[in-house]
Amino acid sequence: MNVEEIREHTISLPGVTEDQPFGDDIITFRIEGKIFLCLWLGGGKHDMADSLEPRFALKLTPERNEELRERFGGVTPAWHWNKKHWSDIYYEKIDEDLIKSWIRESYQLVLSKLPKVIKQKYI
Repeated sequence: MNVEEIREHTISLPGVTEDQPFGDDIITFRIEGKIFLCLWLGGGKHDMADSLEPRFALKLTPERNEELRERFGGVTPAWHWNKKHWSDIYYEKIDEDLIKSWIRESYQLVLSKLPKVIKQKYI
C-alpha cells in the first residue's frame, strides 16, 4: 500500500474525519474526535533520525501491540506516542490485507470506548 491508499481506506470507515493538528507532515484520523491513526506524510518535524521509511502510528491494546511487535519486523513502538498503546507500522513491509485489518481494529477499539448512544450511530 502507499500513503494515498492508506488514507483512502481509513477515511472510508464510517464517521471518520481527518485533520492536521500537528503540522503539514501528519494526518490524524478520528472517530467522534478520538484519534486512532496518525499517518506520516514524510518530511517536516516528524522525521526520525534513524528512519525515513513510510509509517503510521496506530492505537491498539497493549497486549495486541506486544503481539504484533514480536511477530512483525515492520511493527515497532510508536516513536512519538505512548509506546504501550501505540505502534508505528512501516506499511511497505506489511501485507495490504493485514494493514487494512489493523486499521479497522484500531477504529473498532476507539469506537468501543465511546458512549453507547454514540456507538449505535455506527452499528
